[in-house]
Amino acid sequence: MPTLLHLDSSADLLTSRSRAITATFADTWRSLGDDHTVVHRDLHRDPLPHLTDAALHFPPRLRPAGASPSVAQEALQQLLIAELVAADVLLIGVPLYNYSMPSTLKAWVDYIHLPAVTAPFDDPASQQPLAGRPAVLVSTRGGVYDQGTSTEFDDHALPALTLILASALGMSVETIVATRTLSERFGAPADEIAKQHEELAAANESATRAARRLG
Repeated sequence: MPTLLHLDSSADLLTSRSRAITATFADTWRSLGDDHTVVHRDLHRDPLPHLTDAALHFPPRLRPAGASPSVAQEALQQLLIAELVAADVLLIGVPLYNYSMPSTLKAWVDYIHLPAVTAPFDDPASQQPLAGRPAVLVSTRGGVYDQGTSTEFDDHALPALTLILASALGMSVETIVATRTLSERFGAPADEIAKQHEELAAANESATRAARRLG
């Protein structure tokens, strides 16, 4: 039974582009058959508590002596990791907030990135259960981040997520990007608005194709 883990993190519940594109992917996934299931976790509507104890950055055997993290948070961490490991494909909506990812998404990352459990520590062969698993990152940005512009390298969300998911967890990461999402709201020139519509259409088409290919 192919399972998609679908994460949304946008605070915009009405006009979010990242939510729209991830919905396109998820709807296409469901259309592939009744056996294609979707586990949807909305990190904005139902935010995870930030870690309250640094000990939770490590599994029990790597924690300092006397560490006693919250039982509830440890149980939540185990649940989130199990949810991720059980998924055949990971889909994340990643709106760019202040040049980085929403704090709600960062909280999820802090729970699931666990050395010796989901990331290599002392036995890489057995500590990367997600190696090769597909992860699709839907990146939406309000401004212009084109190659050659002064803001080209100002997105600090995708690099961080790629480092965690691809380098640490070993997942096969691909990205779908739409920029200029605030162009109409702030009266950008007509050519920029047109470009925004083109990118959004292309992103939705990419989401449809990716869901069919990975499903």
